[in-house]
Amino acid sequence: MFQQLINMISGGGKANHLSGTDFKAKYLEIPKALLLDVRTPAEYAGGYLKGAKNINFFSPSFKADVQKLDKDKTYFVYCRSGNRSGQACDTMEQLGYTTYNLAGGIGAWPA
Repeated sequence: MFQQLINMISGGGKANHLSGTDFKAKYLEIPKALLLDVRTPAEYAGGYLKGAKNINFFSPSFKADVQKLDKDKTYFVYCRSGNRSGQACDTMEQLGYTTYNLAGGIGAWPA
């Protein structure tokens, strides 16, 4: 039930929307996990999660940039609020990637 509520708030779709605590725990337990920050380069420069790769969701080359990523890895995607990352996860899932969205955005990442 809680997961359905998060999906409704985060824009639905097929993506796995996780709370900050669940997102971090899942990220730490998957060996081939990668963090993907889909904010703009300016937002990324203002601070990001350690080890995160930046691919701007608003870039016209977003889909092409994503397709260069390894499909054998699991992607933990975040943005400022969880909206762009939810959309990015939906796009990536359609392309055959396994993704998790940080519902609530970077601010939901536990300290």
